[in-house]
Amino acid sequence: MRKNAIKKILAEGGRVLNAWCSIPSSYSAEIMAHQGWDSVTIDLQHGAVDYQVAFTMLQSISTTNAVPMARIPWNDPAIIMKLLDAGAYGLICPMINSKAEAEAFVGAARYAPQGYRSFGPNRAVQYAGADYWQHANEEVLLFAMIETTKALENLDEILSVPGLDGVYIGPSDLSLSMGKTPTLDPTDPDVLAAMDTIRTRAQAKGLIAGAHTDSAKTALKRFNEGFQLCTILNDARLLAMAAQAAVREAKGQAQAQAAKTY
Repeated sequence: MRKNAIKKILAEGGRVLNAWCSIPSSYSAEIMAHQGWDSVTIDLQHGAVDYQVAFTMLQSISTTNAVPMARIPWNDPAIIMKLLDAGAYGLICPMINSKAEAEAFVGAARYAPQGYRSFGPNRAVQYAGADYWQHANEEVLLFAMIETTKALENLDEILSVPGLDGVYIGPSDLSLSMGKTPTLDPTDPDVLAAMDTIRTRAQAKGLIAGAHTDSAKTALKRFNEGFQLCTILNDARLLAMAAQAAVREAKGQAQAQAAKTY
């Protein structure tokens, strides 16, 4: 089976820079994947993406060395199994608030005896190899999103679930749950303390700690704090920001040139 490059990067002490695709397009996913990210995640929760488009996006990402991943819309065994069968090498599950929810997530994503995932790895065999079923439980990464005060209360129990590989913090939802303003770059001391608690306790269990961020600057901040995987915005926001910067530059220069003629 094809090895999961994220595991290799982290085993060597490296950091994983993750892309985020919310635009339902295999072409945009392909463009994103070719920009040097270590992994690319398709967002089926808040992105405008359904399963059929996600299938083609996984195919596009697989034209690169980036590890194909997906954030599922909810803790639903049906979409978990379909995305894994389609070749996702990592899944991020939102709103894991209890040990039972973490167990349900892991169970749906692991073959027996670790879980109850049904056998039928259609495209996964094409991407990973004919022996996929023998090694999928070890190579496919599972991240539980810790993003509420309830999850914080149950953190140790969630982290104790066998088969869970890591946690992924959604700073906006975590902030909102704590009665703070939602943001991808929190400065509130209570939110930052909660994030540090999640990271340190996860890593103490040997799990990966990841977080969503709003910029390269914030991602570097999170990396320096000890997070091992960081995402910078999503494709839609990066597109909008680049276009906005180009328009401002062109219009600004045009206005400056026009002013000189008078």
